[in-house]
Amino acid sequence: MSKEQEKKENFFVKYKNKLRWLGIFALCMLCALGLDQWSKQAAIDHLTNAEAYPLINGVLEFDLYSNTGIAWSMLDGQKFFILFTGLIFLALILFVICRLPENPRFRMLYILGGLLTGGALGNMIDRIRLGYVVDFISFVLIHFPIFNVADMCIVVSVFLLAILFLFYYKEEDFAFLNFKPRKFREIK
Repeated sequence: MSKEQEKKENFFVKYKNKLRWLGIFALCMLCALGLDQWSKQAAIDHLTNAEAYPLINGVLEFDLYSNTGIAWSMLDGQKFFILFTGLIFLALILFVICRLPENPRFRMLYILGGLLTGGALGNMIDRIRLGYVVDFISFVLIHFPIFNVADMCIVVSVFLLAILFLFYYKEEDFAFLNFKPRKFREIK
């Protein structure tokens, strides 16, 4: 075996787990993105120029809405600012995912990061392609703002990440994100 082949083999042996979990991250992202885009297209196809479609009368219905802002229509009409901050946010997620140690303790972060990224990309695609985000799920019982599948992926993943960061992870678990050289870090 040549040194080049040996080097390639060692790379895949060394990073096999990391590559597997990056694949799981990508799969979660693509599933969230695919379900989001499919459901939005179905909403456009069936709800354009139509009355709201009740799933549970007086509680839950499908009703098409064009959202040019972010959550609850904040920053309405600020498309470029929203896209710019979204790109920074996605770059940050990808940076953290790529730096995660190969430790079973961090596996849930790959899944939640994939859902979060898929949801964010779903809404970004709408903003670029249509100029607005397609929202269509409405809880009429409590007059909750209309949302979509991407919003659900984002909210659920952020909620679960908050629980993990509050109750499971410790500050030192994220020392791998520190930019200081090791010799300058405080040693306790």
